[in-house]
Amino acid sequence: MERLELKEVQRLEGHTDRVWSLAWNPATGHNGVPLLFASCSGDKTIRIWEQNLSSGVWSTKAVLDEPHTRTVRSCAWSPSGKLLATASFDASTAIWENVGGDYECVSTLEGHEHEVKSVSWNASGNLLATCSRDKSVWIWEVLPGNEFECVSVLQGHTQDVKMVKWHPTMDILFSCSYDNTIKVWADEGDSDDWQCIQTIGEPNNGHTSTVWALSFNVSGDKMVTCSDDLTLKIWESENIGMQSGDGFRHWRHLCTLTGYHDRTIFSVHWSREGIFASGAADDAIRLFVDDNESQVDGPLYKLLLKKEKAHDMDINSVQWSPGEKPLLASASDDGTIKVWEVVSQR
Repeated sequence: MERLELKEVQRLEGHTDRVWSLAWNPATGHNGVPLLFASCSGDKTIRIWEQNLSSGVWSTKAVLDEPHTRTVRSCAWSPSGKLLATASFDASTAIWENVGGDYECVSTLEGHEHEVKSVSWNASGNLLATCSRDKSVWIWEVLPGNEFECVSVLQGHTQDVKMVKWHPTMDILFSCSYDNTIKVWADEGDSDDWQCIQTIGEPNNGHTSTVWALSFNVSGDKMVTCSDDLTLKIWESENIGMQSGDGFRHWRHLCTLTGYHDRTIFSVHWSREGIFASGAADDAIRLFVDDNESQVDGPLYKLLLKKEKAHDMDINSVQWSPGEKPLLASASDDGTIKVWEVVSQR
């Protein structure tokens, strides 16, 4: 087996407070379009970073310092890469459009009573989800002219909702919370009648503390979740044939990865190549991969590598890039972002 390592490509400075989240623009990194991502911070700003195609060097393309008045907690690009949504502790979500290289705030979504923690677009880009410390999840319909209409307010979590994430191929929404559960939401008809169709909690092999993040594999039949209980859990959907009557998949526990982390795991992201990365409060990044030689009843994934001291403080977000040769970006309480590549150790 060749040994792999995580090699630092560049350390990006500019934010003046902790960096909470980052998001790669899905329309970049192929067809000669340089890679680009957004980051957001406790400094109330969003920064847009772009890689120079010839030198490979990253630099700040734009700094968006309006309209948020408090920490910007989460950011997400629409599937087309044309719109950027940013969620803030000021209880609003802003929508930005790239107009000839300038980013303009074209809409502000208000309604949550407390800090907005996360924002996510569905696969077709016609729905947006937000979640909040007010325990609710909101679903917004994207209308022509950058108008957004709230079509459903989902109540079900009993605590702060940390993250929302749409399934990669279906209009099914997942949310994870300080109440230790993951909830699965679907529209039961054509009437915007969104319902919780499954709650994944402690009684069914779920987490025993705050669930911070979740991510899907490329085909969408597996999900990884990370938690304050120091574990990563892998879930698989039982019904792959989606043409059946009710069509909703049921998610079941596949395995738990325990013993790898001794501090809270804040972020997890599954690459298209099948490697998932975790970022945690021990300042380390870990990569996990399918274990083809796993024992019967053993975990089906193994630690590929651990990068100690990847940052000086907590790692809040790890995200794989689009494009041919994926890079990994990490964001930290130390105020920096780092871009990494996976290379073979010589």
